[in-house]
Amino acid sequence: MATKTASSYRIQGDTGEWEVVIGLEVHAQITSQAKLFSGAATAFGAEPNSQVSLVDAAMPGMLPVLNGECIRQAVRSGMAIGAVINKWSRFDRKNYFYADNPQGYQISQLFHPLVGEGQITISLDEKDPEAEVKAIGVERIHVEQDAGKLMHDQHPTRSYVDLNRAGVALMEIVSKPDMASPAEAGAYLSKLRSILRYVGSCDGNMDQGSMRADVNVSVRKPGDALGTRTETKNVNSVRFVMQAIEYEARRQVEVLESGGRVVQETRLFDPDKGETRSMRSKEDAQDYRYFPDPDLLPLELDDAFLEECRASLPELPDAKRRRYEESLGLSAYNAAVLTAEAETARWFEALLAESARIQKKGEQEVARAAANWLLSDLYGALNRLGKGIEESPVSPEQGAELLALVADGTISNTLGKQVFEIMLETGDAPGKIVEERGMKQTSDTGAIEAVIAEILAKNPNQLEQYRGGKEALFGFFVGQTMKAMAGKANPAVVNELLKKALS
Repeated sequence: MATKTASSYRIQGDTGEWEVVIGLEVHAQITSQAKLFSGAATAFGAEPNSQVSLVDAAMPGMLPVLNGECIRQAVRSGMAIGAVINKWSRFDRKNYFYADNPQGYQISQLFHPLVGEGQITISLDEKDPEAEVKAIGVERIHVEQDAGKLMHDQHPTRSYVDLNRAGVALMEIVSKPDMASPAEAGAYLSKLRSILRYVGSCDGNMDQGSMRADVNVSVRKPGDALGTRTETKNVNSVRFVMQAIEYEARRQVEVLESGGRVVQETRLFDPDKGETRSMRSKEDAQDYRYFPDPDLLPLELDDAFLEECRASLPELPDAKRRRYEESLGLSAYNAAVLTAEAETARWFEALLAESARIQKKGEQEVARAAANWLLSDLYGALNRLGKGIEESPVSPEQGAELLALVADGTISNTLGKQVFEIMLETGDAPGKIVEERGMKQTSDTGAIEAVIAEILAKNPNQLEQYRGGKEALFGFFVGQTMKAMAGKANPAVVNELLKKALS
């Protein structure tokens, strides 16, 4: 049984409590139109072997040519986590034979990586300003090429090879073993993914394989030396990473408590069963015979290049969240949700900019109304439709126009929700819908007074009870008046005239 508090996570075994020690090696595909050492395309979902150059296929005499954009994106990623950028780095050959690796080696960086130490600050609850915060160390980011893909389900007796991914540029982001619970690992991976998406260096689409994690797990009694770790390869979702850690940590405790020993090995995670299983032992691991790649010169970066990289960085999620709270007056919860994903933040800022342009109100008032509408009405609709915010059928400009119509009293909040539903169905602008369907709110005191008089006449018992001291019935009269006027009456005017009529 696992137990946890705000600052600890323990597995309760038969012999007492056990700590979990976790490190992640995240492989993030670098956003680029071409591969790391060739001009072949990198689009997801292409026909097998349709994006393979002679370099990727390791034809004799083919030489790699470094894609500078991949280096730029990796440097920007390192800067975004406050890491050391090494002006001098070098590519190495990692030699091994496998069918999806036609070169017989992988070009990587072992001894002199492009990016050195940095850190990522996580919170176990990003929406709670009082939640515990922890800094997770990043040991390095190195650049390497991906391998191809073996396909075992295309023929009953043969395996096929798709080399579309061979040579695709990856950043391998290696954490320190600073995580001590599945929740911390999940928070770290989510935060890293968010930062890379803000920077634009990786799309973070884990379901497409453009970001995946190797999960290193060991267990120990509190205060003891580090235990033997296992590595679970290529886990492709935050939820699966957390499940793999939970299962693997419990498995290791059971092995140790039954008198066995944990074997250093590579494992695979089965998402259907929620289990890890052994893939291969690392105790007799082959020597990869690393040596400097003779076809590539060392990589030397100058100050002008580094300055350009730094200047190109966007406002990052932590800074944006602080600005939303301090300058825009948003709650910690709203600010955290709005900044968790780059697409949501961009949509909100487009909505806010257009709202500020057309409304004559203070920035904080406009921002709070925009945030509340986006997180309740728009998010609710998108959840129903099964769409992300980048697929929203309503644009930020249309949302701003709707908010302005509510803010200036043209329509009520209730009518605003009706207009929004019509916008979702038709794609029409809110102003057009209100005009064509006669949905404008009325502040005509004469018309409202006539309806109020009729409501009071129809409900003498409630009127008598109200005047006898049952003031809660005021809401009943408001509701009846709004219903009679099909929601088009100005609520403020209705309240004012009802108070006068009931007094």
